Amino acid sequence: MKKLKSAILFLLLAAVLGAAAITGYAWYWAEHPVEMEHDRIDYIVESGSRPRAIARGMREAGIDIHEDGFVLLSRLTGSDKLLQAGAYEAVRGDTPRKLLERMASGDMTQTRLTLVEGWTYQRIRQTLREHPQVKQTLGDISDEDLLKRLGSGHGSPEGLFHPDTYVFVPGSSDFDILRRAYEAQAGMLGRMWEERDPQLPLKSPYEALILASIVEKETGHSEDRRRVAGVFINRLRVGMPLQTDPTVIYGMGDAYQGRIRKTDLTTDTPWNTYTRPGLPPTPIASPGRAALLASLHPEEHKFFYFVARGDGTSEFSTNLAAHNRAVAKYILKRP
Repeated sequence: MKKLKSAILFLLLAAVLGAAAITGYAWYWAEHPVEMEHDRIDYIVESGSRPRAIARGMREAGIDIHEDGFVLLSRLTGSDKLLQAGAYEAVRGDTPRKLLERMASGDMTQTRLTLVEGWTYQRIRQTLREHPQVKQTLGDISDEDLLKRLGSGHGSPEGLFHPDTYVFVPGSSDFDILRRAYEAQAGMLGRMWEERDPQLPLKSPYEALILASIVEKETGHSEDRRRVAGVFINRLRVGMPLQTDPTVIYGMGDAYQGRIRKTDLTTDTPWNTYTRPGLPPTPIASPGRAALLASLHPEEHKFFYFVARGDGTSEFSTNLAAHNRAVAKYILKRP
């Protein structure tokens, strides 16, 4: 009987010591930095992934995490039910516990993409295609199908996307980012239209968007923006052609090679404001907030002409004779 009791005590002691050893090793492992192939490694946790699949994905990305240990640690801490899908970054020195906490709290990595004022829709799409952390889902989608997915009733996507810097989780889709930019532009335009100056010769928010895109392309000088908008408003009021070069360039498409010839000004396109009166049928770029604000609150004056001085500002004139003198001075460089 004594021998049996001794054997039982020995087994119990061994079990206790074994459990203590396992617990100690587990604690050491959970708090010991994992080996990594690089100082920083990005990895993705797909929606619905279980701890083992996550650990496997981390190993494939270059993070030497022990799969069984990660699964056990996630269960013991209750994190297995909290792990969130998204993009994460592991840095050298991270422990298994730190990695697990980061995924359980949704502490995802983020990146940025900037859409610049005055960019065309094609330039925006190109930027999205070239960004390495944007998931490509649109392919060669037609403008019509894209607008349908966005719920837009317009016939062209031009000008509908708000130029801004967008922070997003790597792996976000191109459509997700476009949708955010579309909603931002639509929301801002709607609010500004409600607060517009009275008596503007603009029939709809879309016409305001078209005018703002022209103002955006005509000047980057903040102090001239409302005055430039006022010139176009004055022309619209009297039925005078807008005669603005950026619309001609837009209508030329790929034929534009850096300069406008006289024949380009007389070649008719839907966007040639030398050959057609009024506003063009669509915006010619994505206007920012300042251009929209200037177009809906233009400066009141009697100017009908302006010409670039070459320093970013413009010279404004009330009549053609004064304008021709300004052109001779600033464009033709005549005294």
